[in-house]
Amino acid sequence: MEIDPIESEISNQLLTQQPRRHPARPVDDAHPFDLDAYISSYTGRTAQALKLAFTHLYRLRDPSLLQVAISGYETAASLPEGQGLPPVGDVVIVDTQWIDEVTKKNMAERTKLEESIRTYHRATGDYASALKHYTKSREFCSTGQHFLELVIEQRNYAHISSYIYKAEGALETIAAATAGTAGSNTTAPAQSATKKPTPERDQFLSKLDFAMALSHLGQDNYEKAASAFLRLGPADQLGDWIGKLVSPGDIAIYGTLCALASLSRSAIKTQLLGNSVFSVYIEQEPYIRDLIQAYMSSDFKTTLEILSRYSTRHYVDIHLAVHVNDIARHIRNTAVVLYFQPFETIRLERMATAFGWTVEEVEREVVVLIQSGHIQGRVDSQNKILKAKKTDHRAELFAHAMKTASDIQSTNRKLVLRMRL
Repeated sequence: MEIDPIESEISNQLLTQQPRRHPARPVDDAHPFDLDAYISSYTGRTAQALKLAFTHLYRLRDPSLLQVAISGYETAASLPEGQGLPPVGDVVIVDTQWIDEVTKKNMAERTKLEESIRTYHRATGDYASALKHYTKSREFCSTGQHFLELVIEQRNYAHISSYIYKAEGALETIAAATAGTAGSNTTAPAQSATKKPTPERDQFLSKLDFAMALSHLGQDNYEKAASAFLRLGPADQLGDWIGKLVSPGDIAIYGTLCALASLSRSAIKTQLLGNSVFSVYIEQEPYIRDLIQAYMSSDFKTTLEILSRYSTRHYVDIHLAVHVNDIARHIRNTAVVLYFQPFETIRLERMATAFGWTVEEVEREVVVLIQSGHIQGRVDSQNKILKAKKTDHRAELFAHAMKTASDIQSTNRKLVLRMRL
């Protein structure tokens, strides 16, 4: 079987990608982040790249990462909060001999391992060449998974779904071919036996489910992403992807934040709180359970504090970082709407106390939600009161009846005119 990825398009993206400057994120008592605990969830290239920025620069096989780390340090030193940092030369010494030796070793290994050239390119960070060589392969069940891993690592979320659809089609083709062979060799019905799931098939399907969930997250479709993450099976079904592409704690964070940002409370209660499989993921990140409990108990001040407190943990995640602000905004807006629902009028001062904001911040948030149609009300800026719009259901019913009668009368008049013609 073959899989035909959009090689040229993705390769061009890899070759033309420009480095982006990321803002510095605080790590202090108000924003705790345990680097060692975060790194311990990974065993592959992702963790190594993170360690590289600190103490393990010379344990990798990609000398260019030295310059990446130095550039990152110089960027941090150029910021106002980094003025006291010592010069690069006082922090790290570039071992040119090591660079030459590793470069020569990489070249020698590339020549020696021609049959494993795809793995080589990926290990040394040459993703464009890795993708090119994966494309030449025809054994889907071995290299199709590598395609997905490569696209996930490069965060080409829009292309993930195309590989998934082709993977599912390939699996169906295998099942159909196996069923046909079995049916021709035996007199007993064999189709049901061939459809019996195997551990390998279940593991591969679980990987496809995770890839699709990540694709939805990468494309800002938080509702579909939440449903997909919450449907995932146990971590062991993801096989070698656990620790290499994702950790159980990551899945807990992705699924929970997407759920809070997009699902109703009833859906959260059913799909998240009542999900025994997903609760195992949540145990990997205890603060996630506190976040859910605060949100479901309408303790929105604590909810927003937890989001702010662990924002550094979210910003260092390569898949979640670009969505942190957007997800937090969705959660914040939903919280304001839910808080106001039981009231006809409420003082903005009371809302400010409930959310830990100033009255001015509450007023700005409420005005935006009124303008977007999420809150049906108006703000009394002088008295700092939010009032719900009163709906006269009797008047609405009467107006609807009158409009219906007028439409019927107009229709009958047109019918009479046609009869006369």
